[in-house]
Amino acid sequence: MIARYTRPEMGKIWSDENKFASWLKVELAATDVLAEHGIVPKEAAVELRAKAKFDVARIREIELDTRHDVIAFTTNVAENVGPASRWLHYGLTSTDVVDTAQALQLASANAILREGILKLILVLKRRALEFKHTPMVGRTHGVHAEPTTYGLRLLLWYAEMHRNLKRFDAAAEDMRIGKLSGAVGSFGHLKPEHEERICAFLGLQSASVSTQVLQRDRHAAYIATLAVIASTLDKIALDIRHLQRTEVREAEEFFSAKQKGSSAMPHKRNPITCENICGLARVIRGNAQVALENVALWHERDISHSSAERVILPDTTIALDYILDKTSNLIDKLLVYPHRMMKNLELTGGLVFSGQLLLDLAESGMLREDAYKLVQSHAMAAWASEGEGPTFKERIAADPEVTKRLSPEKIALAFTFERQLANVDTIFERVLNEYA
Repeated sequence: MIARYTRPEMGKIWSDENKFASWLKVELAATDVLAEHGIVPKEAAVELRAKAKFDVARIREIELDTRHDVIAFTTNVAENVGPASRWLHYGLTSTDVVDTAQALQLASANAILREGILKLILVLKRRALEFKHTPMVGRTHGVHAEPTTYGLRLLLWYAEMHRNLKRFDAAAEDMRIGKLSGAVGSFGHLKPEHEERICAFLGLQSASVSTQVLQRDRHAAYIATLAVIASTLDKIALDIRHLQRTEVREAEEFFSAKQKGSSAMPHKRNPITCENICGLARVIRGNAQVALENVALWHERDISHSSAERVILPDTTIALDYILDKTSNLIDKLLVYPHRMMKNLELTGGLVFSGQLLLDLAESGMLREDAYKLVQSHAMAAWASEGEGPTFKERIAADPEVTKRLSPEKIALAFTFERQLANVDTIFERVLNEYA
């Protein structure tokens, strides 16, 4: 388990204490429902509800002999109940309890994760609106392309997190399911209506069909969804890491007054939060592979998935909770430098407007292929001069092939980013309406 990153609320969900408490909740729900149906004596159900308790240390002690955790648990509970304990775990198999209780744990974890997703969505929206009209250079292949705004980049992440929320809700609902269908799923000792009632009592849906275990396609889809969310956070953090590079320095994560970046170099301001997010996203994606491997089990059940899930379910939910919180704080306190963005936008002497010039020349009557060659020739010359000769804009303005087709005003207009960013408000309106 990634204990170092555990927040108290999330860590408690995956503690042994809460695991056994969830098991007991399932056991008592089953006893109560079976008492309603006349299978378990009502007085026994009442006595179990009153006396049933457990001790984690004692369970561990018993398990040293039984090498079976559920039997160790039921033995310990029975020690505290007395004769009525013969009705505990009646008609159930171990995984009836374990898988159904696990659904309760996941429901608690998912409530926390959902809060984290919503928090990030709100932060992204606020900062997207803040930088809605802050121009910066867009980059493709890491190379300057055309102007955009930092608000649009944040808006992109905002929309993606809304899609992640939709995926998450579907995956979380798919995991809100229990099963009490017995050793091979054939209801050899209980009836489907008992399962439905017990699950409803616990706030869960019942599986329409199962073996001794809930089928792990659900768990694989769930962990994969968490991995997709983690990949979005990775994407955000990676972009900010690029912007924080000294040569770029358009944005950087918050650096506190007492923070240190290097034991050897006092000047360092490192994007450690971003790097933590990227690193833990890799762990979560790795866990998704394990979840996929857990889908194929032998016949009605083996336990090869069980040991793995004891790691990947806590670790994935804990790690995602951690990096969701870190990403929200990262965006909330992100230092953004509009003046540096403008400086970098102007760095290439107007090369980022080559596409608009191409269109203007084509519109003037020049064949597109000829216009492309003309504009590219000046662009390549500007690249080659490395800033020592005329800029791209100066070269264009001095070319008679251009000036005989485009007026000085038209050329000047082609080199204004406002023209290329005229639809920013429309994009914002479209996205905010879609996810209102």
